[in-house]
Amino acid sequence: MGTGSTVIIYPVYEIKVSTMKFIVILPLSLLILILCNTSVHCQRPVVVNVGAIFTFDSVIGRVTKAAMEAAASDINADPRILGGTQLNLIMEDANCSVFMGSIGAFQVIEREVVTIIGPQSSAIAHMITQIANGLQVPLISYAATDPTLSALQFLYFFRTTQSDSYQMAAMADLIDFYGWKEVIAIFVDDDYGRNGISTLDDELTKKMSKISYKLPLPPQFDLSDIADMLNKTKLFGPRVYVLHLNPDPGLRVFSIAQNLQMMTSNYVWLATDWLYATLDSFCPKNRASLKIIEGVVGLRQHTPKTIQKKAFVSRWRKMQQNGLVHSELNAYGLYAYDTVWAVAYSIDKFLNEHGNITFFVNDKLHDMEASEMQLGKLRVFDGGKLLLKILSQTNFTGLTGRVHFNANENLVSGGYDVINIAQMAIRRVGYWSNNSGLSVLPPETLKEEQISYSHLDQKLENVTWPGRKTEKPRGWKLVNDERPLRIGVPKRASFIEFVTELNNSHNVQGYCINVFIEAQKLVPYDVPYRFEPFRDGRSNPSYDELVRMVVDNVFDAAVGDIAIVTNRTKIVDFTQPYAATGLVIVAPISNSKSSAWVFLKPFTVELCFSFSTLFKTNQEDIVSALGRMVMVVWLFLLLVITSSYTASLTSILTVQQLSSSITGVDSLIASNWPIGYQVGSFAYGYMTDNLYIPRSRLVPLGSPEEYDRALRQGPSNRGVAAIDELPYVELFLSKQTDFGIIGQPFTKNGWGFAFQRDCPLAIDVSTTILKLVENGKLQQICEKWFCKTGCAADRRRVPEPDQLQAGSRA
Repeated sequence: MGTGSTVIIYPVYEIKVSTMKFIVILPLSLLILILCNTSVHCQRPVVVNVGAIFTFDSVIGRVTKAAMEAAASDINADPRILGGTQLNLIMEDANCSVFMGSIGAFQVIEREVVTIIGPQSSAIAHMITQIANGLQVPLISYAATDPTLSALQFLYFFRTTQSDSYQMAAMADLIDFYGWKEVIAIFVDDDYGRNGISTLDDELTKKMSKISYKLPLPPQFDLSDIADMLNKTKLFGPRVYVLHLNPDPGLRVFSIAQNLQMMTSNYVWLATDWLYATLDSFCPKNRASLKIIEGVVGLRQHTPKTIQKKAFVSRWRKMQQNGLVHSELNAYGLYAYDTVWAVAYSIDKFLNEHGNITFFVNDKLHDMEASEMQLGKLRVFDGGKLLLKILSQTNFTGLTGRVHFNANENLVSGGYDVINIAQMAIRRVGYWSNNSGLSVLPPETLKEEQISYSHLDQKLENVTWPGRKTEKPRGWKLVNDERPLRIGVPKRASFIEFVTELNNSHNVQGYCINVFIEAQKLVPYDVPYRFEPFRDGRSNPSYDELVRMVVDNVFDAAVGDIAIVTNRTKIVDFTQPYAATGLVIVAPISNSKSSAWVFLKPFTVELCFSFSTLFKTNQEDIVSALGRMVMVVWLFLLLVITSSYTASLTSILTVQQLSSSITGVDSLIASNWPIGYQVGSFAYGYMTDNLYIPRSRLVPLGSPEEYDRALRQGPSNRGVAAIDELPYVELFLSKQTDFGIIGQPFTKNGWGFAFQRDCPLAIDVSTTILKLVENGKLQQICEKWFCKTGCAADRRRVPEPDQLQAGSRA
C-alpha cells in the first residue's frame, strides 16, 4: 500500500444458519451504529429529570415542597412504576418574581427536564409557559388558577387545580343565592387577581348582578394600602366585599377592617379559596386568629374523603412530629402530591412506548452569538408532543379525588365547599359543583348527568354572619345620611285620590303614597327620604318626563301612579307592580226602561199576520196527504217565527244599548272618530307608536269634567270616545251613570315605583309590596281610599237589564 492510503478493516463474523455457514463482512462503524440505536430504544434511562419552580418561602411553597418530595420518594420506592428509573426533582426558587421564575425555568431546562411542575403564581406561569412552549416541555401547575391560562393559547400548559372560571361561577351563585345585586371586589393587581375578578364580573352579569367597585391592591401591599382602600369604601353603598388575594398569614385585610368597625352586622365578607389555604396552613396554636374573621364566608376546593387522603394526612402528622416538615398540610399540598404522580404515570407510559428520552438542538438558538445569551445550551425535548398527548389522557384517583383533564387541559372540576367561620371554627355549610350549584350534598353523591339547575334548587345550611347575626345582612346601605332620597311625586290636577300635593302645603298624599309608606316601613333598614312634588298641579304632568328626571339624577326615585311600560323599563328599575291596570274604551250608553208596549217591539206587519194563525181554530179535519204536508210546513214556519220573537224580545229586555257603534279597539281605530285621552298618560304614546293612530285624532282631556262633556257630545258633535287607564276609568264611572266600558282592556300593565338603575332599594321595596299583598294590607289601603261608599270596581256601572214591569203587561 502506498503512502497516504487508507486501510479499512472489516470485521468478519460467522453466522450459522441450519447447516450452512455465511461469512458476513460489515463496516465497524455501521455495527456500532446499530448496537447504539438498539440500546437507545430498548434500555430505560437510569434517571429522568423533572423541574419544579415555585416560591419556597410562602404559605403554598412551604407545604408543596414537602408534598412533592414525599411524592417523589413514594414513586421511587414503588417498583410498579417507572421500571427502576429514578424520578429526580430539580427545584428552583421563584422568589415571588416573574424575573426570577423565568431564570429558574432556564436553569431547570438546561438540566434536560421532561416536565416542569409549577409555578404557583399565575403571573409567573404566563412567562414560563412561553418558554415551555418553545422547548416543547409540558408545564403542570398545581396552583396557578388564572382562567386566561388556557391550552388554546399555551399548548403545553396543564393545570392540576381548578381554574378560577369554576370558582367565580361558584362565587356568583353564592351571591345570587342571598340576593345581593352589587358587590365590591378587592383583589391583588396581577394576572391572577385581575383575570379572576373579570371572570366574576362576567358570571354576575348572567345573574343580573354586578361588581360596582373594583379595588386593586399592589402585589406587595402593606397596612396603609389596606386602610386607605377600606376607608374609601365607606363612601360606597354596597356592603358586600369579595376578596381575591394571595394567601396572607397575617389576615391583614380583616385585621384593618376590624379596627375600622367594618366586621359588624352591616357588612358581608366573602373570600375565594386563598383564605382557606391560609387557615389550613396555621398550626393549632394560631387558630385564635379565627376570632377576627368571625362571620366570613369562603370557598375551598372540594376533596372527597378517601382512604388514601386519610393515610397521607396521618403520615404528614408523623413527619411533623419527627421534624421532617414544619408546615400544616393544606389543599395545595395535596394537589402538588397528585401532580408529581400524574407526571410519573405519564413518563412511565412514555418510556413504555418510546423507550428513551432525547433532546435536539434548535438551530435558531445554536446560531445566536454567545455574547447575547447562553441559549445554545438549551435543547428541545423531541418527545414533548408525545408526552403532551399522554398527559392529556391522565386518569387516576389521587388524594384530591379523580385526576383527569378536560379539553382545555384543566382539571375537571370537583367542586367547592362553602365554609363559614363561626365560634372560632371552620364550618362547612354546603357544597358547589358545576352540575348542581349550591347544595347540602357532596358533589360525588349527585348524578353527573345533571347539567343544569335553577335558583330554586339551591340550598345551604344556616350561616353565622359578622356580629354573630343569623339573619342575612342587607349588603347595602344609604351612605349619605345628610341627604335623604329625593323622591319625585306627580302633582296631579285630576284624580287626586291617587296622588297629589294638597294646596302647596308639602303634604303629599293619596293611594300611591300610602302604599309606598307602608312598603317602606317593612324595608329592613332605615332609608331617609323626602317627597318633592313634580310640576304645578294646574294640569297633569308628563310621566315620561318624570321618569326621565330619575335617569338624569334630579330625583333618586319616583313614586305615584306610574305605569310600567316598555320604554320606561329600558332606563329605570321598577318595583313589583302594586296595582293592575290597562287601557280601556269608555263610551256613553243608553238603557231606557221598557214601556207597557215593549212586547210589541219585535213585531213587523208580516209577523203579526203570521202569528195570528196560532190562534185560529180549525174546525175541519185534514184528510188528504197534500193538506197534511202543507200543515207540517206551516207549523214548522210558526215554530221559527215564535223562536225569533222570543230571541228578539229577550235581547230588547236584557242587552245594554250603547250609544255608539264601537265594539272594541279595532272598530274604534277603523272609525276615524276623535279619541280622548288623559293628559300625562302613556296612552298618547301607546296609541301613536303601537296602534298607529294619527295624532290629529287624539284629543287631550284634563279632568273628569272634560271627560263627561266630551263623551256626552259624542264624535258627531265635536266630542270623543275616550281611552284611559282602568283605575282612572273605574273611579270616573263610580260617580257617573251614563257611561260604560266597551270590551276588555287591550293592554296589560301595572303601576310601580321607579328607581335609578341598579338601585338595591327597588328590589327591597318589591319584596315588601309582595308582603303587603300577602298580609292583606294592600287591600286595606285600597278600601281606605276608594271604598268609603263602595269600592270603585264594585261601583263601576253595570246597567241593569230591561225587565217587564207590571205596567208592561197588555
